[in-house]
Amino acid sequence: MLFRSTARTVAPGLTEHLGQQVIVENRGGAGGRIGTELVAKAPADGYTMLLASSGMLTINAAFSAKPAYDPLRDFAAVSTVALAPIALTVHPPLPAKTLTEFLALARARPGAILMASAGTGSNTHLTGELFQAITGVKLTHVPYKGTSPALIDLVGGQTQCIFDQVSTSSPMVASGKLRAIALAAAKRSAVLPNVPTMAEAGVKEFEAATYTGVFLPAATPRDVQNRVYAALTRTLDMSATRDAFARVGAEVAKSTPEELSKRLVNDLARWKKVQQMTGLKLD
Repeated sequence: MLFRSTARTVAPGLTEHLGQQVIVENRGGAGGRIGTELVAKAPADGYTMLLASSGMLTINAAFSAKPAYDPLRDFAAVSTVALAPIALTVHPPLPAKTLTEFLALARARPGAILMASAGTGSNTHLTGELFQAITGVKLTHVPYKGTSPALIDLVGGQTQCIFDQVSTSSPMVASGKLRAIALAAAKRSAVLPNVPTMAEAGVKEFEAATYTGVFLPAATPRDVQNRVYAALTRTLDMSATRDAFARVGAEVAKSTPEELSKRLVNDLARWKKVQQMTGLKLD
């Protein structure tokens, strides 16, 4: 949801500030690898840009035996665009209202708690794997074909928890159909202000979020990169852009190209560590 709405949100502003029509072209499939590879091989003339989620770049690279592209070598980072934190959310009858209670229950019944995800290799799945690696608990993964069916079954009680982005699950939390226990973020979310962060709840050094960024083919001339960066940052400064993200539980996350590149380096290292711990391959 965040990825699709982000493209629709920033395209009008980019059109205005670049003085050229920006067309959103969805190239789905293979967890985003098809569209990402297309941009990696596109002419470096500034006419082809990539709006990529964190998973499309670092997760695919870390969990594929033969990645189709190198996120650090094949792209020129422009700026982070939006960020949606991920929350540990549970089926309300689960007898765990706090993170401490959830961990105690999981340790008392290893593997008994069913963890839904949007699919094997999705950000929701791998965030759950990272949580297990950090806390030492054992959950049983139940993959679905997308977030919507995963949430439907979680509401129905077929599973007991999910690590999902706030922008997707917060309406169900607000209505009482689900309960958010802790947020994997450095600070609390304005959408769920009463939900503590993982650090506040006792689990340190566990942050996870779905973020999107704009990238260009690596060989794009510097002056073109600068022009796109200027147009994008002006778009992200627009109140209409910020309001649009706030309505779906996300926030503008403007950055410099260097900051986005550093985020990619850190994320890639983190997911490679999870891959080594789990042995999971996405090919």
